[in-house]
Amino acid sequence: MEKVLQEQCDETCEGTSNVITLKQNLIAEHTAAGLADIFKALGDPTRVKIIYTLLQNELCVHDLTVVLDMGQSAVSHQLRYLRNLWIVKRRKVGKTVFYSLDDEHIEQIFVQMLQHMKHG
Repeated sequence: MEKVLQEQCDETCEGTSNVITLKQNLIAEHTAAGLADIFKALGDPTRVKIIYTLLQNELCVHDLTVVLDMGQSAVSHQLRYLRNLWIVKRRKVGKTVFYSLDDEHIEQIFVQMLQHMKHG
């Protein structure tokens, strides 16, 4: 492997030992897939609006439909998608289900990305 790397690299490369170490420490496939799923969820404007709204306040499905001006079925579908990825969680009070962000990690990721967008 070292010979192959040397043949393809020039003086600007990091070197074989660093590449081998990086390869050994590469993120696990299931972790990479899970992270990609979260970013894919954030790639949909409707889900971004839901997350942004829940960042500010816990809401029931009905209130989310009013805020987003969408049908209950569509909102419920998106909430189920986000819940399956542990982005949102639900809390049931009687027959009413309230949704909020699952934990502060999701909030931090979202707020950091909002700041990034405002900075650029």
